[in-house]
Amino acid sequence: MGGGILTVLFLAADQITKYLARITLAGTSGIALIPGVFELYYLENRGAAFGILNNRQLIFILIALVITALAAYVYVRLPADSSYHLLRFVCVLIISGAVGNMIDRLTHGYVIDFLYFSLIDFPVFNFADCYVCVGAGLAVILLFTVYRSDEFSFLKLDK
Repeated sequence: MGGGILTVLFLAADQITKYLARITLAGTSGIALIPGVFELYYLENRGAAFGILNNRQLIFILIALVITALAAYVYVRLPADSSYHLLRFVCVLIISGAVGNMIDRLTHGYVIDFLYFSLIDFPVFNFADCYVCVGAGLAVILLFTVYRSDEFSFLKLDK
């Protein structure tokens, strides 16, 4: 499946789940899927994790634009070689996550979060957050275990 189609599917999943969270969870005390462990809990996040940089939407939009542009640049420059398929997937995840939360910030002025691990009191998050974290984690693993630095000469601007 092409990267564009996959990105659209990931974005759709993110936006649909946020919409469902808003219409079913807003104004409620949430839903315990696994009591004491995992809940669906509606939160309008105007900052980043743990509420840092609260109400600084422009900063987050600019960061998302830069991340999206960098990931798209890498994606477009990746050789067609099958050894780069996982790195393509990483780019799709990062783009999907950055754009998903940017859509929220532009349309609502906040990001809709709804996934909450109450067992460890982890910050409430959403699918887009998962995409970015999984993508970044996979990128680190791939860069330290699969790819060598000399395999990235295709990213140089002088080509």
